[in-house]
Amino acid sequence: MKTIGMIGGMSWESTAVYYRIINETVKKRLGGHHSAKILLYSVDFHEVEELQREERWDEAGEVMVDAARRLKNGGADFLVICTNTMHRSVDRVRETVDLPLLHIVDAAKKHIQRAGMARAGLLGTRFTMESDLFTGPASSEINLEVIIPERQDREIVHRIIYDELVLGRILDDSRTELVRIIDDLTGKGAEGIILGCTELSLLVTGEDTPVRLFDTTEIHAQAAAEYAFE
Repeated sequence: MKTIGMIGGMSWESTAVYYRIINETVKKRLGGHHSAKILLYSVDFHEVEELQREERWDEAGEVMVDAARRLKNGGADFLVICTNTMHRSVDRVRETVDLPLLHIVDAAKKHIQRAGMARAGLLGTRFTMESDLFTGPASSEINLEVIIPERQDREIVHRIIYDELVLGRILDDSRTELVRIIDDLTGKGAEGIILGCTELSLLVTGEDTPVRLFDTTEIHAQAAAEYAFE
């Protein structure tokens, strides 16, 4: 079994979910007392959030590169960045650190493709929704149309993530707002919804909406566990 190198802390709440899902997947596969081999480097999210807010993406990318180097030196066999937004720095990490990196968008889009869907709504940070992360070169061979909320709703989702979820605040009013935005996206033709922020599944689940949700945290973590077996 390969050793997984996790770049976490963005936020630690969702990183803890990654750790749980990866170990549950390994235990289900191998049984007994088995658990995953993991190296975790957890960044200080305050520093990363400040760089994101100020659009200093090159510097934020260097934080990812530094974490990746530390994991490689520690013996990781491949890398997992435990957040959607900082996958903006994937190319920089791949250019600098000679380790395989399991891309969250690759894992999510392949999962959606297997579900037979051609159009999905995307919720995430403003940085994710307004970038080409889910529409650009990554997994461009997968034909998936991605729909994002209107500007006002994008700001609502972004605020819920940064002002509430990364701080561990789970509010019923915010869940209601997210469900409303999901309904609006399905009204525009979305067949399912990508939870494209690793904190969103802390707030909304399949119990809150009949719409098919694709939780990138769960998908990415399970993909990491499966890759460790290859």
